[in-house]
Amino acid sequence: MEQVRDSVQEVFREVFDDDEIVLHDATTAGDLEGWDSLMHINLVIAIEKRFAVRFATAEISWLKEDGQNVGSLLELLTRKLHPEA
Repeated sequence: MEQVRDSVQEVFREVFDDDEIVLHDATTAGDLEGWDSLMHINLVIAIEKRFAVRFATAEISWLKEDGQNVGSLLELLTRKLHPEA
């Protein structure tokens, strides 16, 4: 999971154009300046490309809900990468 976290952090840094971003499980959209609805879609697209996965519309919406954080994103992504686990 650490490799996934590192790759997701790279995606965030690329999308936000900020090499100083350090992600934690509890990081939410409110913690990063500029993480609005459009940036959320940009992040999802970049993550889908990086990991060769597809998120359903409901999953994308769920990730944007209050209470969801980077930890939630990592869990969802890990389940998509390793569905047998």
